[in-house]
Amino acid sequence: MTRVCTKVTIIAALVLSWSFMARPALAGEVFDRIVATVNGHIILQSDWNAALCYEGLLSARSISDFTEEDRRAVLDRLIDQELLGEQMKSALIKHASEEEAAAQVAQTRHLYPDAATEDGWKAVLAKFGLTEKALVAHVQEQLDLMRLVDAHLRPTIQIDSKTIEAYYRDQFVPQLKQSGAGEVPLQEVSAKIRELLTEEKVSELMVSWLHSLRSESKLSVPGAPEPTAEGVQTR
Repeated sequence: MTRVCTKVTIIAALVLSWSFMARPALAGEVFDRIVATVNGHIILQSDWNAALCYEGLLSARSISDFTEEDRRAVLDRLIDQELLGEQMKSALIKHASEEEAAAQVAQTRHLYPDAATEDGWKAVLAKFGLTEKALVAHVQEQLDLMRLVDAHLRPTIQIDSKTIEAYYRDQFVPQLKQSGAGEVPLQEVSAKIRELLTEEKVSELMVSWLHSLRSESKLSVPGAPEPTAEGVQTR
């Protein structure tokens, strides 16, 4: 139920824009292509490839392990993030600092035992064609998106005491008993339960918001069926 783990998960799902180190195209080779357009904004194959690199890095997962379904989900998220990026233009939020983004990057680094040294960390980044500077800038963008989501959705959510009590009685206490832990008074965990239920509601509202944004937008995904709203629904 910690916010830190939640944010790391979300950052892994949110991939908006970044630098991608690719090999030069050979003479006569078509290296890039349009994979989607969102209200006239183009998403290229190289953007999609880069998204896979970031998701792989942030989840400590090899790119070769991504299935076709996984790859399509990444493209869906790119589309959703383009839509959220448009909403960012009119939003009044405090942008994430480089220090805040660096702290998130440091958590990602702990996923890799070989990254204990600077040379080891650079080697890990190189495997994904990334640099730490680009990664930090990317994470800043993702933190900004999460602040947009919170600013737009969180104020609309009200979790009353009856809902907290019901969760405590029906889910929290049974889980404690199953694990063999001693009983914890409601008042000691009430705030944590409220935050958990709020996060769940934000995820639910996020899906609805993305569906609404998609329905109001002009989307095109050449050669692919119309994507579903997946976006950043894992929190």
